Amino acid sequence: MKIGYLGPRGTFTEAALNAMPAASGSEKEPMPSIPDVLDAVRSGNLDAGFVPVENSHEGTVNVTIDQLLHGDPLLVSAEAVHPVTFVLASSRPRGEIATVASHPHALAQVRQYLRRELPDADTVEVLSTAAGATAAETGAADACVCAPHTAEDHGLPVLDYDIGDNPGAATRFLLVRRPSAPAARTGNDVTSLAVYIRHDQVGALLNVLTAFSVRGINLTKIESRPTGEGLGRYVFLLDCTGHIEDARVGDALAALRRSGAGLRFLGSYERQWIDPPLSPLPGMTDEDYDAAQSWLDALRRTGESDR
Repeated sequence: MKIGYLGPRGTFTEAALNAMPAASGSEKEPMPSIPDVLDAVRSGNLDAGFVPVENSHEGTVNVTIDQLLHGDPLLVSAEAVHPVTFVLASSRPRGEIATVASHPHALAQVRQYLRRELPDADTVEVLSTAAGATAAETGAADACVCAPHTAEDHGLPVLDYDIGDNPGAATRFLLVRRPSAPAARTGNDVTSLAVYIRHDQVGALLNVLTAFSVRGINLTKIESRPTGEGLGRYVFLLDCTGHIEDARVGDALAALRRSGAGLRFLGSYERQWIDPPLSPLPGMTDEDYDAAQSWLDALRRTGESDR
């Protein structure tokens, strides 16, 4: 299987793809942009594409969502959640750093650090954290914000580790294919949908939410994106627990169609997550902490911790 991903080599996307069991043994090809990846999947030049869709700090990667909403349909077959750890890397002394290069999402996640440690430095936005490292290596920028392994690959000394403003940051990635049968049901699945509602119908969004709530389906994500058809015209992106083969999920989708809502099925696939560790309470013994952590892990396996 040939999988394209947002390159160049050395990005967080590549690290997440390499850690993904579903991609083991695949040929992996870096590409310059998210549209390039997904267009190559649509054309058949790639068997699948691997792209970021959401960050725990900066939110949705809109270019990925827009690519999934427009053009020939694509199907999400798997997701991966990868921890994000940033370093400041440079061959220059700290006092000589006037420009710092990185991807806009990375720069946003270290904004407080840069304001505190390098208040006079200008930021330079590039296409990826790896491109930022290349800029620092070639002298196009004085320093970069990137992953530890990226700095090592480019031979850049690390000046500071773990510079992210929010410990425990993570990015969610999607493995996308041309339309086919959904991924196999696992019992720990999420279904992604795009729902188009009539903008002139009172209670249209409430009808959508009700279709899920009355069937006991948890919505883990809901957000809107403009359709491009004019102000006030939106499509709603929904993630819900369950698989399209689950009876209650199928019933909910049928109810949405009866209400007149337009649907684009984006995929049902096994759910992944990275949760921050449980913080021990004052006076909690090691035994109590271990028991509480085991209880929480059990809830996560069943999806009950969402409620």
